[in-house]
Amino acid sequence: MIKQLSQRLLGPVTLLLLVLTFWLGLWVTPPDRIQGNLVRMLYVHPAVAWVALYVSFGTATIASVLYLWKRTRSGTLDRVAHCAMEVSVVFIVLTLITGSIWGRPTWGVWWAWDARLTSTAILGVLAIGYLALRRANDDPVLRARRSAVFAIVSAINVPIIHFSVQWWKTLHQGATVFTSNRQLLVHGSMAWTLLLSFLGFTLLFFWLLRARYRLEVLREETQRATLDLALEMRQREGAR
Repeated sequence: MIKQLSQRLLGPVTLLLLVLTFWLGLWVTPPDRIQGNLVRMLYVHPAVAWVALYVSFGTATIASVLYLWKRTRSGTLDRVAHCAMEVSVVFIVLTLITGSIWGRPTWGVWWAWDARLTSTAILGVLAIGYLALRRANDDPVLRARRSAVFAIVSAINVPIIHFSVQWWKTLHQGATVFTSNRQLLVHGSMAWTLLLSFLGFTLLFFWLLRARYRLEVLREETQRATLDLALEMRQREGAR
């Protein structure tokens, strides 16, 4: 009962949080002293990047690790990893697009071969490579195993992205909310709106993951039904 209720509320709550985020971000929060109204990208880009790098790619990686562990290995985990990686590709692309929109008036260019931008783009290429690898294997067990290993290896790039602004001199700014000494950089209505954006986009990921998982289960069931029908027809032809 509780599970069904939470599933039904996931979509409406996600929509409510995103609507509140955009309303507060566009009309309620004040402009920045330096960036002016451009600061309103703060309520979109960091949250999208959070989902792309940590939530979605992290979900795919954890599911892959659990799949490789014999005690927890299951087709469900393989589907979760696959679907989470697909959603991750979407959010990585959105991260690069929103970052470019923010970077054009700030840096004067749409793209710079900055350490964080480049490593994020590489992560997107790796995620697409993961999806391509799945299409290159017909054996479901072999496909799941190879994909899981590839996802785990690709995840090494995530900490590189995270620490890139500390390891190299980059155009990309450092921490958005806290400095290295944990000093809060965002206050008041801006802080609350930023928090809502993180919650809203995180729930959006889980809503998309749930929807994509359902489609994957339906696709597998349809594929099995089609195969069973083809075998049945072949048997009938052989019996004549």
